[in-house]
This record gives sequence, structure tokens and C-alpha cells, in this order.
Amino acid sequence: MHLIQIFLPVRDNNKKAFPKAKYIRMRKALTKKFGGLTAYTHAPAEGLWKDDQNDAHHDEMVIFEVMAPKLDKQWWEKYKQWLENTFAQDEIIIRVHNVMILE
Repeated sequence: MHLIQIFLPVRDNNKKAFPKAKYIRMRKALTKKFGGLTAYTHAPAEGLWKDDQNDAHHDEMVIFEVMAPKLDKQWWEKYKQWLENTFAQDEIIIRVHNVMILE
């Protein structure tokens, strides 16, 4: 089983919050495709990163998680590109973990 985590920015590059409707549409689509979703939205996670000039940046993000028995890497690569365009970001992080579900 794969746990797929999608790290999404709360604000655009001008520090304006993205509309909630954008996240709602994504949640519905991912839930339909994967049969469920966990969204960490109430206390946004904080991320710190450095750019190529070694300047530090701070982001607030929400995290969506889905589980899938098989990983369709090609689909996720296309989805990642779509997210980067949709959120006007240089990079959206999608992290995949192999997990074991206890019975």
C-alpha cells in the first residue's frame, strides 16, 4: 500500500490566500479517484526552504493524503505538473511512502 502526501501552498507568491473552492474541488476529485482522503487544513504546516541564492523562504501549506494499492507514477507526474501550473509554483512536493496496514 502507498501513502501519497501532497503539500499544497496556502498562499500565492503575492501572499494572497488561494480560494477554498480550489481545495474543495481537489478533495472531491481525489476522493472519487482513490476512495478517500485525509486533509490537514486547520493548522497549516509550515515549511522553510532556501532558493538557489541561499535566501530562506517560509510557506504555509495544507497536506492532502491518499492511499493507493499501486502507484501510477506517470499519472502522479502529470498531476504534479498540473498542480504546479494551477498554484503557479516552481515545485509542488508529492511524497510517497510504502506502508503496511495493520489488521
